[in-house]
Amino acid sequence: MSAEEESAFDVYRDRVDRPLYRLFTEYGLDKWPWLLVGMTANVIARGASLLPPLVLGVAIDAAFTGDQPYTLPLVPAAWLPTTGPDVTQFWFSAWLIVASFAVTAALTWVYGVAANNFAHRVMHDVRTDSYAKMQDLDMTFFDDKQTGEVMSVLNNDATNLERFLDDALQNSVRLGVMLLGIGIVLFERNAQLALVTLVVVPGMVLFTYWFMKAVEPRYAAQREAVADLNTRLENALGGIQLVKTTGTEEYETSRVEDTSHDYFRKTLAMLRLNYVYRPGMELFAGIAFATTFVVGGLWIVSGTAPGPLTGELRAGTFVTFLFLTQRFVTPLAEVSNIVSQYENAKASCERVFGLQDIPASVTEAPDAVVLDDVAGEIEYDHVDFGYEGEDDLVLRDVDFGVDPGETVALVGPTGAGKSTLLKLLMRLYDVDDGAVRVDGHDVREVTLRSLRESVGYVSQDTYLFDGTVAENVRYGRFDASDEAVREAAKAAEAHEFIANLPKGYDTRIGERGVKLSGGQRQRLSIARVVLQDPDVLVLDEATSAVDTETELLIQRSLDRLAEDRTTFVIAHRLSTVKDADEVLVLEGGEVVERGGHGELLAADGLYAKLWGVQAGEIESLPEEFVERARERQAETLAGSGPATD
Repeated sequence: MSAEEESAFDVYRDRVDRPLYRLFTEYGLDKWPWLLVGMTANVIARGASLLPPLVLGVAIDAAFTGDQPYTLPLVPAAWLPTTGPDVTQFWFSAWLIVASFAVTAALTWVYGVAANNFAHRVMHDVRTDSYAKMQDLDMTFFDDKQTGEVMSVLNNDATNLERFLDDALQNSVRLGVMLLGIGIVLFERNAQLALVTLVVVPGMVLFTYWFMKAVEPRYAAQREAVADLNTRLENALGGIQLVKTTGTEEYETSRVEDTSHDYFRKTLAMLRLNYVYRPGMELFAGIAFATTFVVGGLWIVSGTAPGPLTGELRAGTFVTFLFLTQRFVTPLAEVSNIVSQYENAKASCERVFGLQDIPASVTEAPDAVVLDDVAGEIEYDHVDFGYEGEDDLVLRDVDFGVDPGETVALVGPTGAGKSTLLKLLMRLYDVDDGAVRVDGHDVREVTLRSLRESVGYVSQDTYLFDGTVAENVRYGRFDASDEAVREAAKAAEAHEFIANLPKGYDTRIGERGVKLSGGQRQRLSIARVVLQDPDVLVLDEATSAVDTETELLIQRSLDRLAEDRTTFVIAHRLSTVKDADEVLVLEGGEVVERGGHGELLAADGLYAKLWGVQAGEIESLPEEFVERARERQAETLAGSGPATD
């Protein structure tokens, strides 16, 4: 992807600095008690787990052979059975080993509870904050991003971070404690043999550094591939009806297969490094164990220190070395998992904060006022607007006013900017120049909530949630009574068909309302707006996708809804707007005609030509109009920005 093609998400993701440090400072500090308890329990548990090999070695040399006194590091002699060898030292050692296992088990439970609480609390906040931030972003972001990629951030990437905090973080602490503790015990028992055992550590450190540098970009590529796969699956499943009706199952399967194979390739590229790293670490650890066994074994068998080593090595000390060196092997072999989870979490963290860092262009002013008692006076004051990243303006010098209670129709060819014009009223986008005012208030100077609560929006693209009929009608007015829901449904000509559903208002309608017809879904969306009781009404092709009989029912409900409200109607079917108080005709983002239905017909301009098309008078249309229609369609298809109709 070139720099010019990068989205805001890509740009801000690349700017994220020290993502995991930021994760802890922004989300972990207020949960530090859970982290502290988990870390403390983990440290003590790992330390206690090192006690049995140490006690075993001391017991062999003191209780079994009597080669040395019974002593333990940092433990006063008065607390220990120092005379021997005898059975007292044996049982003391046995109970001490049992106690260490019990302490390890209890504190491991404490650590698990605390670590899980910390990880899941952090991830709950990350996920909800990311979703809240996404909701604050303006429509420009959603025009550019695919739903599947956003879902990947909110779900997959957040889950990766939870796994890192839950597993890798605590495992890295355990690894550090084990290595430090084992090193201390080994050096306390025999410093010379300890140096032999740990001689491989520098090589392991260099090997790990190489692995981290090599695997980081591969994890980032894998996370991108996951997002692409989610997007492909979301698109395929969302359009399953189209896929089936066009018989393109094999085509879509092929596209999913290609995207999945890309994810497979990038995952395999990452795993190839793991295939080298983990066995390599196990080889280093194995060399350490074998070297310890050979050197220590020769020392014991010959009775003299091999090579440059000096002094003596007792059998118990050698046993302790063998046990702890084996304990040394397992944590080191787990370094590959820790590093892999770290790099994976780092890539996911960059994507999460990349989303959170995107600034919203539609923001609420600090001194924004609440818009109340709206009369419905609307003014577009020389408005210019163009979509971000596009060179051409979608709207140019649009200037008109609407008195309270008036109905204004917006008509014109596809791509003229009709829908975009009304989205500026709801501040889904902000104007580039000029102003949009409601009752004299610039919409940029009022609170978003009060503005959008005062505007009811009914579009041709009806969206219903997977829930009951009542829940969908009540959406946005969650405290509305059942009676209010029924009255809204009656006003929307929806009560009759709802009553015939298996469970009436409690019937679940499926995702996007798939269990209902198009007309039924549209009437539920109108019922939702009726319940909202807005001061200004926007009808965006509200009857374009229904049959004539359903259109009659919907139009009746819309006429009642529009009474005594300022209403904007977008329609291609001009017969539905001929009674509007004023008709604005848009072409190329400009208002080219305005007036009443009869006045515009008499003017014999673009409106009259469009009316002629719908009246079937195609043969009488001038060739210039037909040619201009072809040009407009070509311009619309060539545009890469969002729909402007």
